[in-house]
Amino acid sequence: MRAGAPIAVASLLVGTSFGVLAEPVMGTVAPIVMSAIVFAGSAQFGALAVLAAGGGAGAAVAAGVLLNMRYLPMGISIAASTRGGWFRRGLAAQPLIDAGWAMSHRGDSRYDLPFMWGVTAVNYPMWVGGTALGVFAGDLIGEPDRLGLDALFPAFFLGLLVGEGSEGRRGWIAALLGATLALSLAPVTPPGVPVMAGSLAALIALQPRRENDVS
Repeated sequence: MRAGAPIAVASLLVGTSFGVLAEPVMGTVAPIVMSAIVFAGSAQFGALAVLAAGGGAGAAVAAGVLLNMRYLPMGISIAASTRGGWFRRGLAAQPLIDAGWAMSHRGDSRYDLPFMWGVTAVNYPMWVGGTALGVFAGDLIGEPDRLGLDALFPAFFLGLLVGEGSEGRRGWIAALLGATLALSLAPVTPPGVPVMAGSLAALIALQPRRENDVS
């Protein structure tokens, strides 16, 4: 939990920003429920971007699911560290988040699941609480674009891009392909479709990283 505390501060700030931006689009309750159930920044911002652009719920959900497809190889990577039947193993994997996954790696394909639980235990309430703070304090903050919060969508995903691109060539290939798909479809398809199609490019990187990459 101490190791995850610095990341929890960031979760609070980004969660607050999500709440501020989501309230005008989704109302008061939906953003908080979404943070409590989905608990995934990239998927939530992606779905919100689709809705803010006028896209439908189906396109928003599809975009979020595609952005969260990285949890498939991450889940496979921790499978050997889980114990018991399928239900117990699935329950043990529920606190799987990017930071906890990376920080709990112990080499030789081993993951410290109690450590991962601790990282998530301090991040989850900060993310959900930050969302609620943004939803209910949004009026005090004022118009999001006045403070530059409207730039959070591109800035958030640009940060993800830089992080993934630093891991190797596949990240940049996925980024360029996704940008090409989105820009090509934007003039001719309904809102939400370009984001959903661009997210498909991430599937080319859908495989576990090598041990030396993770460590």
